[in-house]
Amino acid sequence: MNTKKQQSWQQALDEFTPQLFKCFRDYSVERFTKDLMAGIIVGIVALPLAIAFGIASGVSPEVGLTTAIIGGFIVSFLGGSSVQIGGPTGAFIVIVYGIIQQYGIGGLATATFMAGLILILIGLLRLGTVIRFIPYPIIVGFTSGIAVTIFTTQIKDLFGLTTEALPGDFIGKWSIYFESFGTISWITTVIGIATVALVFLFPKISKKIPGSLVAIILMTLIVYLLQHYGQVSGLETIGDRFTFSAKLPEIHGLNLDPDTLRELLPSAFTIAMLGAIESLLSASVADGAIGEKHNSNVELLAQGVANVVIPFVGGIPVTGAIARTMTNIKNGGRSPIAGLIHAIVLLLILLFLGPLTAYIPMACLAGILVVVSYNMSEWKSFLAILRGPKGDVAVLIVTFVLTVLLDLTIAIEIGMILSALLFMRRTYLASDVVRHEGTIPLDNEVAHNQKEEELEVPSDVEIFEIQGPFFFGIANRFEEVTKFVAKKPLVRILRMRRVPFVDATGAHNLAIMAEKCRTAGITLVLSGVRPEVQETLRNSGITARIGEENICPDIHQALAHTRSLLVKN
Repeated sequence: MNTKKQQSWQQALDEFTPQLFKCFRDYSVERFTKDLMAGIIVGIVALPLAIAFGIASGVSPEVGLTTAIIGGFIVSFLGGSSVQIGGPTGAFIVIVYGIIQQYGIGGLATATFMAGLILILIGLLRLGTVIRFIPYPIIVGFTSGIAVTIFTTQIKDLFGLTTEALPGDFIGKWSIYFESFGTISWITTVIGIATVALVFLFPKISKKIPGSLVAIILMTLIVYLLQHYGQVSGLETIGDRFTFSAKLPEIHGLNLDPDTLRELLPSAFTIAMLGAIESLLSASVADGAIGEKHNSNVELLAQGVANVVIPFVGGIPVTGAIARTMTNIKNGGRSPIAGLIHAIVLLLILLFLGPLTAYIPMACLAGILVVVSYNMSEWKSFLAILRGPKGDVAVLIVTFVLTVLLDLTIAIEIGMILSALLFMRRTYLASDVVRHEGTIPLDNEVAHNQKEEELEVPSDVEIFEIQGPFFFGIANRFEEVTKFVAKKPLVRILRMRRVPFVDATGAHNLAIMAEKCRTAGITLVLSGVRPEVQETLRNSGITARIGEENICPDIHQALAHTRSLLVKN
């Protein structure tokens, strides 16, 4: 008994062991050198993104950096992927900004903490693989919707518009933009458009150096020279809007009042679900690039711990970042060591170069986020789905529109409901109930490998075949088909070889049918019942009603059994 318990504990320990501890089994100086270079490059790449995501989310630039440092370190230290890079991402901008507007920074911290607990629970319950069942049109719909929303939030800074306070809704923002377009600052616009061009075009010159970093350095230098030597005004920088603190973050408390927790639970659930989806998508993409397989449950545990810890240092939600993860892979990173080094590099930048971020122009950050929104837009996948089945198109459009106009939580909920209804409809259409009269066509059934043939059906026997799942959608159709049989048979054979499962409604209808057959003096015989379906029928008490002897493995034995019953009658 003790040995079994030890084996069970050892198995659980191995299952939840972070990838970092596994990588040391065959680690070498050569691998460390590659991880070191990849970590430094990813840290540099993450710098402008962390600052931009922080500001766009409604917090200060150092909060974005703090999230990338601490959150990224925890994700690499505890994660289930060898190459995942964690930190703030563009997908959370809309959610975080909305929560801050409604509940303040304290509300965001509480919601992030709760989201972390949800992610830990999902990981411990081994539900990581379940996240993958979210339909692709929903993922593309809300990702594209978030991209459009991010782009919308950057219009003011990209063109240097002078506007009143912007409302939270999409239509309201664009209404004010159109009213304020006469206030456009052309020099700001040039800086913003030049940043977009640099980020897009620089990879053609060098793929090693990130275009966003080059854009920030070059545009910051240009704006500094224009302001101090060209006497140009109106070019807003980070320092004009924020006070940067180049020091380690302070520890904050959380408001865990029951009423607050209840009110923020939907927001926490949204953060958790989006974080789980994005991190596992990122890890899956990374698997394809390096030929490994991540542990989704361990990855969710790491994401959960990161989001439980980060609110105490004033950070924003953490998740896996696809762009930074792929940068890590392309530069030779093959273990979590690269992710740890990326966090250390960002920490050194925060402590020693942080004050220089005050000179970065807001138009430059807006340009970087415009490129981020374009990369997030999934426009190729969006167009591909539009050319597909109408049901998928409907799910895509509804999720996209609701994400843009209303709320991501509502969009995912409605999208999931539509997908579930669509799945049920497709399953219903793929299922059928067929009545065989006189003869039965055979198609290489189990235990009979002859070519297609026909079997004769005795005159006092009727045969029905259920094709597909016997669930609540098809159960009623089966009842309608059997209702309009004019002649009362002595034996009714029900072929179930193509029934992969029976739900509660199907089992209930089958029980009613068995009882009606018994009352009418009809013997019910089941043919070709699969083992998993047999177990359901046994647990539902249907096997006892029908009788074990009346359940046959195939139609040949069912007909043989039927003939013996007819002889007795």
